[in-house]
Amino acid sequence: MAASRTAVETLIAVRKARDLIDRCYAEPLDLDRIAAAAGYSRFHFVRAFRSAYGETPGRYLTRRRVERGQELLRSVNLTVTEVCHLVGFSSLGSFSSLFRELVGVSPAQYQREAHQAGPPPIPGCYVLMLTAPPPKRPSAQTSADHAPPPDVEAHRAMPEKPTVTARP
Repeated sequence: MAASRTAVETLIAVRKARDLIDRCYAEPLDLDRIAAAAGYSRFHFVRAFRSAYGETPGRYLTRRRVERGQELLRSVNLTVTEVCHLVGFSSLGSFSSLFRELVGVSPAQYQREAHQAGPPPIPGCYVLMLTAPPPKRPSAQTSADHAPPPDVEAHRAMPEKPTVTARP
């Protein structure tokens, strides 16, 4: 009974780390950050992850990035280099060689074949606009900084409609 509880707890912890990889695949992720999400040391985490999913966390991250790259190459009008960087690779050579290893064709060939067979791709400018980080907001200001000028306050004190009096 205690062994099955430990196995379930391990699976829950490893799943938290896999969820982090799925959410943040495009960001630079290192093994320490992923292992911390599970609450394990990096060495114990690698063993637990491989036991649960049949591959190392690094291999899972690579596969996830390539899968997302496939989707972008298929559906968006971006260059292979732009897709490479959007999915978290810093090297086009690494992206291309890993893509070929996992998919069987180069990213450029995959994109050509996908665009010939399917609907027109989404313009890349839309994708880049939607995936860009939000603009930085100005620092918080006090309500005094946003107070209306005094003449506006005087205007607000006046009644909105003039009063009409009846004639006798």
